[in-house]
Amino acid sequence: MDAKKTTESAKAPSAWAPLARPAFAVLWTATIVSNIGTWMHDVGAGWLMTDLSPSPLVVAAVQAATTLPVFLFGHPAGALADIVDRRKLLLIVNAILGVVAGILAFLVSFGMVTPTLLLLITFIMGTGAAFMAPAWQAVVPQLVPRQELTAAIALNSMGINVSRAIGPALAGFLIVAYGLATPFFINALSVVGIIAALLWWRQPRIAESQLPPEQVGSAIVAGLRYALNSRPVAWTLIRALGFFIFASAFWALIPLIVRNVLKGGPTLYGILLGCLGAGAVAGAVALPKLKARFGPDITVAAGSIGTAAVLAILSFTDNPILAAIACGLAGVSWIAVLSSLQVSAQTALPNWVRARGLSIFLTVFFGAMSGGSLIWGKVATLVGIPTTLLVAAAGALLMIPLTWRAKLNRGETLDLTPSMHWPQPLVSDEATHDRGPVMIQVTYEIAEKDRANFITLMNELSAARRRGGGYGWTLMQDAADPSRFVETWCEVSWLYHLRHHERVTGADHAVQDRILALHRGSDPPVVTHLIRA
Repeated sequence: MDAKKTTESAKAPSAWAPLARPAFAVLWTATIVSNIGTWMHDVGAGWLMTDLSPSPLVVAAVQAATTLPVFLFGHPAGALADIVDRRKLLLIVNAILGVVAGILAFLVSFGMVTPTLLLLITFIMGTGAAFMAPAWQAVVPQLVPRQELTAAIALNSMGINVSRAIGPALAGFLIVAYGLATPFFINALSVVGIIAALLWWRQPRIAESQLPPEQVGSAIVAGLRYALNSRPVAWTLIRALGFFIFASAFWALIPLIVRNVLKGGPTLYGILLGCLGAGAVAGAVALPKLKARFGPDITVAAGSIGTAAVLAILSFTDNPILAAIACGLAGVSWIAVLSSLQVSAQTALPNWVRARGLSIFLTVFFGAMSGGSLIWGKVATLVGIPTTLLVAAAGALLMIPLTWRAKLNRGETLDLTPSMHWPQPLVSDEATHDRGPVMIQVTYEIAEKDRANFITLMNELSAARRRGGGYGWTLMQDAADPSRFVETWCEVSWLYHLRHHERVTGADHAVQDRILALHRGSDPPVVTHLIRA
């Protein structure tokens, strides 16, 4: 087994291989520039709010206003990204964000911003980010071949943290040198680069379904159904929730730690976040070797321990140098967890539901971050910053054993490409797309010695039926003939069932082949389609 792993590792593409793809390299670079502007905005908004209102709850609300829109709109945005042209969606949203960022810059320069207005504009920009995030992540498989997908995701995470290393430090310097409005102006200008890159990029053609496009509402339901019935997706979400709700204490309270505990200004604030970003970049470079040696589960646990240590250090120190070291450790820990969880989510999703599945991951991520920010801001108001940080550190440690059974990267070995092995059903002209609901019945003949194995496999198949759109799944045994089993499930309409034909994966096909091997007789199982009269 070890020799096999060594051989596979030797054949694995380089961590830098995706940068040899022109489309990926251009969009990756433009995204880094745009993210530098975004981080400058976040630093400026956080520091501006400490001037406008000293309340910990109000300052923490800036972080919540940034992340809450993804919790509210992330899944509809993912559904939209799965059913429209993702390139056009990204172009439109980026153009809107550029205009809003420019308006905020002018308002700040003329001293017209109030706490409420700052929170409102931050919320609007967070909403734009919510509609972009699933589309951006779903675009990655279109930029690189499948064998380079994991490396591309890691590079994206590294890019985010390169911008985190540059943006905050640059913002702190510019605020001191040129005034608080400068980061907001640069953020508005940074959008131009990403729009230019999107205009240059020509999205590859994807084989289109001959069926009518999904509606947003039904697409949302389909995405939720898939996530609920996919164990690799569900386990990734559990691990994400357990980490981010406690890690959010760092992000929510770092402006107040700088101002109230370390007695620093915007320069120190930018330096600390720059140290965090630098640590994240260093962590991203080391991450492939760490994950190869220890696996994603131990890597995430180590990142959680590191985050808890950072929170504990910041709870008692007033030394800026020690705080800077702690922020570097925070960056290493953050990238170890975030990158591992993103890879686990990406590899657990087929293409047809990729943006929706990733949006659910982002919803959990930002929901935990925004909810945690408000909680930790309120707790800090009541008991003080040091005690709040210690409570968050204890919670991060406690989540390691509580979520340990939820294993990561369980979708990496699955074949999630469409198998297209279901034959087209023979139907009359009356089976129109809008007819429904539809009941599908499959009749099996199983020998007594194979029944226990058959039932185990059928329970596994039931999750696949539900992921594809089925509901009300049952497996019944004939009272007169114990070897006869009837599998039944329903779907909303005939159109939904036809979509199910397109969504059956290679992994589902493998399970069905194992079940068919247990079926007695030369003829295949009898399949019957029933439509409500």
